[in-house]
Amino acid sequence: MNLKIYTTSLLIILSTFLVNAQVKVTEDIDYIADSFYSDNKDFLDIYMPEDKSDVPVIVYFHGGALLMGDKSWGKDIGLKVAESGIGLVSVNYRLSPDFQHPAHLDDAADATAWVINNIERYGGNPQKIYIAGYSAGAYLAALLAIDFSVLQAHDIEQSKIKGTILISPFLYVEETAKVRIEKDSIYKTIWGNEPQNWIEASVTPHILPNRDNILLIYADGDEAWRKEQNERFAAAMIAAGNLRVFTEEVPNRNHLSLLTAILKNDDSIINLMSDFVMKE
Repeated sequence: MNLKIYTTSLLIILSTFLVNAQVKVTEDIDYIADSFYSDNKDFLDIYMPEDKSDVPVIVYFHGGALLMGDKSWGKDIGLKVAESGIGLVSVNYRLSPDFQHPAHLDDAADATAWVINNIERYGGNPQKIYIAGYSAGAYLAALLAIDFSVLQAHDIEQSKIKGTILISPFLYVEETAKVRIEKDSIYKTIWGNEPQNWIEASVTPHILPNRDNILLIYADGDEAWRKEQNERFAAAMIAAGNLRVFTEEVPNRNHLSLLTAILKNDDSIINLMSDFVMKE
């Protein structure tokens, strides 16, 4: 078992500030103390409601096809979620082509473990941890939610995760990898070029019972294949005995505008996320 040393605020210089009267932001926390990642790929930012404690917290993974992206891409959703009374932690993770699966997933698990072990000092409730992501980040969140071996390898009980929010993910890697590699060979650097590796990296082997409380959000204008994967995954999970698996199709949006609409003060996604967390 790989043992990780999780940093405390005494080991690093943090930038903490109020964005407005409602939200406190703490930036650039190193969630793996013994790493040598370039470009701060083991850093995270925390968005918390000001002057509140014991709040539920969402661990959020950005999109970018596992090839690009940064925790700053979670800023807008982080601010809005925090204004609704829920904390959000936006996470960096290693990217391809420099790193191959499961490096991205291992980092997501490390960050989740750090949040569970440390978020109380920032006003979060470690008993109310949710995981979420957008696009490729939602794929990582899905695997954390249903492949129990991932968090177990990081000494985290699966029961610590109270729910999962997947915003427009791809899910079936055995299909997605094949199509993407045919278009651009750079995608070989993510999951390799062997179909068996694609299946092992997919949700497919983990559609099993006792993997409940999942919300899938996608746009009415999402790509047809992506919508089909989301709907098929939800149906398969329910058929496996998971009765609390929900889908929400957001009208008048596409894959990109699901999140960019937040900049225009459209709270559709925020309301869905907040309602899902607060109903518990």
